[in-house]
Amino acid sequence: MLRVMTTTAKRVPIPKNGVDYRGKIVLAPMVRSGECPSRLLALKYGADLVWGPETVDRALIGCTRIENKTTNTIDFTRYSSNGNKDAQPDHGHRESVIFRLHPEREGRRLIHQIGTANPETAVQAAKLIAADVAGIDVNAGCPKPFSTLGGMGAALLKTPEKLCEILRALVKDVGGPFEIGISVKIRLLETPEQTEALVRALCDTGITGLTIHCRTTPMRPRERAIRDQLKMIADICRETGVACLMNGDVYSRDEALGLIAEYGVDGAMIATAAETNPSVFRPESEGGKASWDVVIREYIETSMEVQNRWGNTKFLLGQMIPGKQPVYQKMTGAKSYTELVQVLGHPDLVERAKITDEQLGIGDFEAPKVSKSQQKAAKKAAAKQQHKGKTTRNNGSKVEKQKHAASSPIKPSAQPAGHNSPTIANKKRSAEQAELESLQDMARDRAPGSIPESVSALAI
Repeated sequence: MLRVMTTTAKRVPIPKNGVDYRGKIVLAPMVRSGECPSRLLALKYGADLVWGPETVDRALIGCTRIENKTTNTIDFTRYSSNGNKDAQPDHGHRESVIFRLHPEREGRRLIHQIGTANPETAVQAAKLIAADVAGIDVNAGCPKPFSTLGGMGAALLKTPEKLCEILRALVKDVGGPFEIGISVKIRLLETPEQTEALVRALCDTGITGLTIHCRTTPMRPRERAIRDQLKMIADICRETGVACLMNGDVYSRDEALGLIAEYGVDGAMIATAAETNPSVFRPESEGGKASWDVVIREYIETSMEVQNRWGNTKFLLGQMIPGKQPVYQKMTGAKSYTELVQVLGHPDLVERAKITDEQLGIGDFEAPKVSKSQQKAAKKAAAKQQHKGKTTRNNGSKVEKQKHAASSPIKPSAQPAGHNSPTIANKKRSAEQAELESLQDMARDRAPGSIPESVSALAI
């Protein structure tokens, strides 16, 4: 009897609350283009998993987790400081949504990507959201200055020891306790030898998945993806039991499946094509890519459902509506959801749009704008009032001290000569002043490292 020897490929165990990337066609992490409505629409059309846009760790730290009953989402919010050190609700600062997810429709299929350059802050941020997602992914591929100047993104490719340290910390302190997978997304290095050494080091950190963007850091999306090293990377990942996803010039589910078979990777990530039309995840056998007008109506409805920021919705529509279409210019002139559905010819959505405008405070419901001169005058008046109150308190304190001194016997100073007491401008600090300064110092240390609104969508 002939006995055939078989071998089973090694696999890093997938945690109970995590997800295996193998056999998956997924939505890539895209700044501005990967917000909640985009992800939900990609899942509707067949994406197996979705990556959220990169969120800088320091922007997430300090957020409040809110269960939004109106949108059925989980929101991570904080008050915008606008350069002030004491941003608090009672100072009139606007509450900003840093990240929003829909637990029922995407929670266990959502991978949250963080931008980080520090193991401690990476862990601190990841712990805040780990219970609501299926995995944490580290961005080590973004070539944009807003990321690399902070030592994040593609800058981590130049400091592989630090990148590995970050991943090991996340695996130990987040992946283990929350039972989810930790993964990383990288780019090709200058030589195959350098890429191989990096991939081997990363696969030895305990991660469950690795995504390779088949471009080097200096390359841009318009440049053709390089796939010469893909089989080598896939082999290393298979050898170490880590799932390997490919990214770069993948335009549909059917094409992705062909590339998976050709290069031996475990899955594929779609970016640009999905940004333009999320229906690219639907296979040709089930209808393939839907027409742009059908998709944008669905996108608008989903955006209103989750109260997506108007600026973000308008930005995405600018990517989804062909520029030569007459409605493109009309869309760019819209200043609210109500105006938008009217110019796009969806009168049945007008009432819903009005409700969304009211909820977001835009269009007819926008609060009167305050000019810079008015803001300056208000700050000046507040500062004057604060100074007046301080002067009144100081005068009252002086009177009390004088009364006390007049009624108390004179005592020799117990302070040794040459002793320096803690003072501010030669005046001793009160306990109240010391506490206030301490809080301001803490606020400076915790200043968020957020992503500017103007950055490219395809930054990752």
